[in-house]
Amino acid sequence: MDRRRMTAIGVVVVAVGATAAVTLPSFAGENAPGRRAAPPAAGGVAPEVLDAVSRDLSLTRDQATRRLATERWAAGTVPRLRADLGADYGGSWLGADGRTLHVAVADPAHAARVRAAGAVPEQVDRGVAELDAVKTRLDAAGASATPDITGWYVDVADNAVVVLAQPGAEASGRRFAAAGGVPAGTVRVRTSDEAPRPLFDVRGGDAFLINNAARCSVGFSVVGGFVTAGHCGRPGDRTTGANRVAQGTFAASSFPGDDWGVVRVNGDWTPQGVVNDFNGGTVPVNGSTEAPVGASVCRSGSTTGTRCGVIQARNATVNYPEGTVTGLTRTNVCAEPGDSGGAWLSGDQAQGVTSGGSGDCTRGGVTFFQPVNEILQRNNLTLVTAADGGTPSTPPADGGATPPAPTAPAPPPTGGTDGCTGQVSRAGQVAAGRVQVQPDGRFFRTSGGTQQACLAAPDGVRVRLELQRFTGTAFRTVASAVTGDEPARLSVATPAGAYRYRVAGLAGAGAYTLAFSVR
Repeated sequence: MDRRRMTAIGVVVVAVGATAAVTLPSFAGENAPGRRAAPPAAGGVAPEVLDAVSRDLSLTRDQATRRLATERWAAGTVPRLRADLGADYGGSWLGADGRTLHVAVADPAHAARVRAAGAVPEQVDRGVAELDAVKTRLDAAGASATPDITGWYVDVADNAVVVLAQPGAEASGRRFAAAGGVPAGTVRVRTSDEAPRPLFDVRGGDAFLINNAARCSVGFSVVGGFVTAGHCGRPGDRTTGANRVAQGTFAASSFPGDDWGVVRVNGDWTPQGVVNDFNGGTVPVNGSTEAPVGASVCRSGSTTGTRCGVIQARNATVNYPEGTVTGLTRTNVCAEPGDSGGAWLSGDQAQGVTSGGSGDCTRGGVTFFQPVNEILQRNNLTLVTAADGGTPSTPPADGGATPPAPTAPAPPPTGGTDGCTGQVSRAGQVAAGRVQVQPDGRFFRTSGGTQQACLAAPDGVRVRLELQRFTGTAFRTVASAVTGDEPARLSVATPAGAYRYRVAGLAGAGAYTLAFSVR
């Protein structure tokens, strides 16, 4: 028989705790009749933002108003101090109470200048430029990061670069740091249950569709279109609105490495400087001033509505199965599948578009976003805003109340794979003595279940298919099969973990097709 003929296998790969976020700018022709624009609250903050911050940070409305005012002042103060302090600037962050701006200095002589600006100086050993250089060296070594290392980022409050390792993999984190050749004492290895991946939901919904199949969400309106996540589409991919009306085309995208995409819309769609609040109204966007670490941040999603939390770190690298993405912002905001590409706001200032994360909005989670200013600068785009706004020059007298501690990432699921979505198939060329790894030279994560795979190759080509699991130090084969008169087939129950398929040529040469799933 011709083994190139193979029945397609429905494939589902379950990522541990996948999440992301969505917010829709309102487009003419897309708005529901009677949709209202929310009037601005005190300080120019929309009531919907105040309500969400109050709910998710356990604050009264007055406390939320004061906190947002402090954050707006801090967003304008930090760039000035960074410029004044130069190489001695060690980073900045808002305290857990939301009232105090901390600014790290590598030279105590700058302490008085920091106090004069209304902030609290913190003595550190290294400037943030030195920490960024350490992280850059880790980024360069990113290809050697094993699946049990989920990412790394600069922690300005700890004055170190943090490498996140899954439980029991701390030694892997230390080996990775050593392989990067970074100076001793600049890296901390922390244990985390996170297993982030980028998300878009193929179940359909009310955001926008890519090639009439996958669904993602609009981030922010720009002149001529909008920005979203790069993993949502590639240049040339066509988009339609939730109303199934032709919308536009992906003009540019970058993923992995970055995670941004730009869609150019047709004349039927008019970008507006607002974000859908998923409560019958919209929230205005009045700029893109970057909020400091510790500031509150909110996102609205078609799956989970508007959710808020705080910015935990900037310049984070995430080790997705598809490849590493650098320069992301880490938050403790929850999100769930179907939310990718959406907008993040701090007050009325655009912050970024959702990349991915882990956890959910029942147990809590961690979500990362791609900063919007990088997207605008890289693509020479102009953000569409609702109104102009400035930043205050003096700190508010009272900043707010103490929010709850950040929600811990949810542990990986321990059960089966009910509710999995997606299909995975790959094709390649194989020859005797040659080996390929699928999918795409990387790995995938599952929460456990029965893995099924089928590999078909032409007559005269013999191939061994191996399912391998990462054991903490290396990938080990857990099941294998060889093509003969029939395709090679595997069906094996496996626990949660990181897996890959190894395709090894035994005889002959030709094309092969691999399809696999987790049930």
